[in-house]
Amino acid sequence: MLLKGWTEEITRAECRPEAQTVHCIARLEQNIGEAIPYLNAVLGGYIYINEPPSVAFRNQGKLISVHADHIAINALQDVDEARKILLWLQQEINDAWERRAEITPSFKAAPRPQVLQILRLLPKTNCKKCGQPTCMVFAALAAEGGKGAEHCPALSPEARKQLTAYLERFPSDG
Repeated sequence: MLLKGWTEEITRAECRPEAQTVHCIARLEQNIGEAIPYLNAVLGGYIYINEPPSVAFRNQGKLISVHADHIAINALQDVDEARKILLWLQQEINDAWERRAEITPSFKAAPRPQVLQILRLLPKTNCKKCGQPTCMVFAALAAEGGKGAEHCPALSPEARKQLTAYLERFPSDG
């Protein structure tokens, strides 16, 4: 077992004391830097930095950043949610490390959908039927995994098929 424990720091954004969410920094008791390329291969991070090693990805609707000595998670409901995600991450990190002989480490970010490519497939009418103010906003949300072709009522059946096919080329955020 590589990662055995951590110390949690739970905070609210000082600039927004009214915010309903909290953030968590988990200071790791063990350095997991060597495991990060294996974790990236398994979870498909969308940002990967070689030096110092870190990977960022979205999972469970959260932005999670894993570094050699700490883990950061944003927009949590409460401490319990932070702990659940940290326990899940501990399992993922330790599993990737245990299976590293079977995993090809990845030193690159996973490919991501491009906002302008999504926008090209949308009707560009800014009709607001999807609940967004513009097609550009919809495209940005779709690129982040928050919207899909089924959420745009103005798409023709052919355009819906093309947008679905395009988005399916990329790993979802879990």
